[in-house]
Amino acid sequence: VQLQASGGGLVQAGGSRRLSCGASGRTFMGNAMGWFRQAPGKEREFVAAISWVSTPYYADSVKGRFTISRDNNKNTVYLQMNSLKPEDTAVYYCAARSGGTVRTGVDEYAYWGQGTQVTVSS
Repeated sequence: VQLQASGGGLVQAGGSRRLSCGASGRTFMGNAMGWFRQAPGKEREFVAAISWVSTPYYADSVKGRFTISRDNNKNTVYLQMNSLKPEDTAVYYCAARSGGTVRTGVDEYAYWGQGTQVTVSS
């Protein structure tokens, strides 16, 4: 089972970026999927998650700016990031739960991708 995150890069403050996370090895149609991020010297933190029936949930810090979505036909989850701020700079990880409901804890997710760097310049 592999999760492959992509779409990271350098973006100016106020700009947008879309991250993608493709899954291979099995379908995650019935699983909740999430995005987390980790900035240098900080713990990994929850960003957004989507349930198996596509109900989204967001951290307060990104609410109104980020949108999570999923395409079960493509076994892919997306994170559209708008109005980016320098404090959004981090390595972004996608993850999948064993269950279908949204959770925010790192320990609640069984499968992890390798991470993609997002750097927001001021």
